[in-house]
Amino acid sequence: MARMIAMIPARYAATRFPAKLMQPLGEKTVIRHTYDNTVATGLFDEVVVVTDSDVIYNEIVSHGGKAKMSINEHQSGSDRIAEAVADMDVDIVLNVQGDTPFVQKKPLEALLKCFNDPTVQVASMMQVLSKKEEIEDPNFVKVAVDRNMNSLMFSRSVIPYPRDTEAPVTYYEHIGVYAFRKQALIDFTNWPMTPLEAAEKVECLRYLEYGIPLRMIVVDYMGIEIDTPADLERAAKLF
Repeated sequence: MARMIAMIPARYAATRFPAKLMQPLGEKTVIRHTYDNTVATGLFDEVVVVTDSDVIYNEIVSHGGKAKMSINEHQSGSDRIAEAVADMDVDIVLNVQGDTPFVQKKPLEALLKCFNDPTVQVASMMQVLSKKEEIEDPNFVKVAVDRNMNSLMFSRSVIPYPRDTEAPVTYYEHIGVYAFRKQALIDFTNWPMTPLEAAEKVECLRYLEYGIPLRMIVVDYMGIEIDTPADLERAAKLF
């Protein structure tokens, strides 16, 4: 049976909202909510936070969780977890972003089922965007897919652009939860950053530029990613 693990990359010095993972949300920090809720799904052989921060490491370990210090500086969360899993016996690696405290079992289970298709190398999630301000907000990464639910493009811009305002179209927000076959993840970290990825600052574009689509699943609701102080306020209200 395939060995599945969840890795949670956790940077302390986030550009837009420094120390966001250590912000209190109810009775726990953001990173502990993410870790505890991932463990609570019961889907994984192991759940590990991978961090460059003593503060985050101690926050997890002191509450009985598992954490690893990353050795090197990394451009992305995928690079950080690839270093951590390089020597681990694992088939499927699920990358849960540290700033997604409302982790739920059902969507993660659906994501892992994508790998029943042997052609799938990488899978990820999206949810429907309906508010105009969110569709136009560059903090919401949009994704367009083909008929087989494989990703065609990710962008902070509005995609598709509504040239015909009467044409029916659904807008999707990419949710930063990924699952990879181990080798696909290792390959990703060996490829140099690509032009679209560098321009958009959206790491999964590297896969597309190397010819690997992401199999996307639609989820109803994954809560709020904590990217800004305003997101934290919205999350606190949700609690």
